[in-house]
Amino acid sequence: MKLIIDTDPGIDDAMAIAYAAAAPEIDLIGLTTVFGNTHVHQSSRNARFLLNKLGLDAPVAEGASFALGQNHHAPSEHVHGPEGFGDITEIPEIGANHDMSAAEFLVDTARRHMGELVVCAVGPLTNIALAMQLDPEFSRNISRLVVMGGAVYCPGNVSAHAEANIYHDAKAADVVFATPPETVLVGLDVTLKTLYETADFEALAERSKDMGAFLRDISRFYLNFYKEVGGLEGCGLHDSTAVIACTHEPMFEMVETGLSVVTEGPEIGATRPDPSRPAVRVCRDVDGAGVVDLFTERVASLP
Repeated sequence: MKLIIDTDPGIDDAMAIAYAAAAPEIDLIGLTTVFGNTHVHQSSRNARFLLNKLGLDAPVAEGASFALGQNHHAPSEHVHGPEGFGDITEIPEIGANHDMSAAEFLVDTARRHMGELVVCAVGPLTNIALAMQLDPEFSRNISRLVVMGGAVYCPGNVSAHAEANIYHDAKAADVVFATPPETVLVGLDVTLKTLYETADFEALAERSKDMGAFLRDISRFYLNFYKEVGGLEGCGLHDSTAVIACTHEPMFEMVETGLSVVTEGPEIGATRPDPSRPAVRVCRDVDGAGVVDLFTERVASLP
């Protein structure tokens, strides 16, 4: 599977990128970056750092700095730390970004791999909306869009109504869901059923002395947030679950429904069923233990 991950690394993004690097079913042919957990220039630096650490020669195309129509973004430092990797703040600048923007890179790669490319969006959907606006054929050229986002049948995590990725650019999400490509939505309905605990990270670090230990180290900040805010003893494998959904759909129970997103007011970012819109597949349940085991087995194979 030829895959681009649209990402804002981010601790759980780092886990997802590591999984994609280790998965034999996946040919990770690029990363596109977006604001979200960090400012976009931090997302790009972190993406290039991760690819270098994983020994992957794949391009990083930098995308949107802000939500559609906005000129400001406050990163989620309280969740991911000041540089996106928890307490680790000295992250080297390695290499350079691709000369295309994220939207241009997505459009160009979709044309070159028509019908083969899967895009997994694990940040705000701004780059995806911009790609759809740049090329009306983009939605038909990709094989599938898999989105980590939304809380369709459960409460949100940044408000009672909204999940963070959708909340950070509700307008872009609504643009995407108005005329979506073939889409799978992997939201909080399932990702909080894939908890990864301290003991899981320690076991991973024992087997993967470099990458596994790095993920354990950056996760400590993240796990502390989950414990303090949610009273949970683990973190959801949010972004990794979405990457796993790209290749292991039978692990998920899905329903088909159109979606719309509230774009203003106190319920901004709420993702709601909308039968007037084209159907996407929304994950309602997951083999959570299976996802955790698969993540561990694949990432443990890394150095």
